[in-house]
Amino acid sequence: MKYGVWIVMGVLTSWIFTACSSGSTDAAANQDTVEKVPPHLQIEAVPASPKFPDAKIAIATVQASLDADDSVKVEFNFSVKGYELSVQTDDAADKGCNNATKGQHIHFIMDNKPYTALYEPKHSVRVAKNSDHYVLVFLSRSYHESIKEKKAAQLYHFKIDKKGNLSQLEPSKKPMLFYSRPKGEYIGADMEKVLLDFYVVNASIHPDSMKVKVNIVNQGKKVKRDTSFTATTWEPLFVKNLRPGKATITISLLDRKDKKLSGLHTSVSREITLKKATDTK
Repeated sequence: MKYGVWIVMGVLTSWIFTACSSGSTDAAANQDTVEKVPPHLQIEAVPASPKFPDAKIAIATVQASLDADDSVKVEFNFSVKGYELSVQTDDAADKGCNNATKGQHIHFIMDNKPYTALYEPKHSVRVAKNSDHYVLVFLSRSYHESIKEKKAAQLYHFKIDKKGNLSQLEPSKKPMLFYSRPKGEYIGADMEKVLLDFYVVNASIHPDSMKVKVNIVNQGKKVKRDTSFTATTWEPLFVKNLRPGKATITISLLDRKDKKLSGLHTSVSREITLKKATDTK
């Protein structure tokens, strides 16, 4: 059986999609055949969300101290202005996707690993001596969609020396791509609309400039479906029709010639789990 991708026409004004499927064997299939393929993934633009043009976040202080196990505890304190944490975003009830019950928050991403949601402007991590790290923080709506205002994010680069001392380093000026959503486990109704969102640093996403390649491999009980598309604007998406099982999402920066960039934080993969509500009983 062949599986395809159903792309809502309204999305095409701002996105270019190049889709493929692991179940398809005829690359030259005509349009009539493609239209008869049962839809698999539906990629949809997220309806316009409330804007926060004055939202700002900054790292106010960073302190490092040695722990008893000889690791280093790094404590961050943030300054947040023009944005309220721990409240629901105005349109949260209408968005129809996974929403944080604790409300608006900060996404704290270190070394492009899964983020930690912060509902208060502080956080601590433990790292090893002689280590180097990148931290990206940005403000998030309650349903995990990032605030893409210039001052609503900060990239921080630091190292820990052999004695456990912290030094701030100059962040790279090269393009970077950080993974945000989807994340974790989606059960029942949360599977219907899965938010796809990422954060771009030192780059502009545009049809004539850099782009983001997205690959989604949805492994169900019997069938694996492999879908790819290219994003040419920096906007969130809803992914629909994911099947129960596992899904691996890979995002990669592409240059002007659609070639993958090499270098630090230019490609990242994440696995999520999808379950029917009945599977949790």
